[in-house]
Amino acid sequence: MDLEAGKLQVRRTLATAKSGPALTAPKTTKSRRSVSLTRSSVDALKSHLKRQLEEINRADSQWQENGLIFASEEGQPLKRRNITNCKFRALRKRAGLDAIRFHDLRHTCATLLLASNVNPKIVSEMLGHASIAITLDTYSHVLPNMQNEAAKAMEVALS
Repeated sequence: MDLEAGKLQVRRTLATAKSGPALTAPKTTKSRRSVSLTRSSVDALKSHLKRQLEEINRADSQWQENGLIFASEEGQPLKRRNITNCKFRALRKRAGLDAIRFHDLRHTCATLLLASNVNPKIVSEMLGHASIAITLDTYSHVLPNMQNEAAKAMEVALS
């Protein structure tokens, strides 16, 4: 992650194996990607990094560096079920959100971007989809309103 440039590089993924969590290469070449971060995300991540550096100092020799943005107190990958079933549920309730799965945040992101007329190719790249067809097939329910906007744009262009 480059917080000064506001970029996140996706180079590894956390897989659940019988032996426990394992860092592996992403599923496809398109899954390896660079994502631009919002200013508020960068600010939150800078605050997180400051806290994490304090944790690393407290852990001293018990810290195992894995290059993770979010890690256990010893630098290991977080347990997925703990994040999705405990931490996320508490955050969701505190925010007053309906019962949603953690993965639904990804769908919300894609839907908001497409509804804001972000080019579907860019949304596809941000999500790491193997092709834009996957993005369009999955999120086509967002696009009908975009047809009206396209017709208005054509009217303006031909006027």
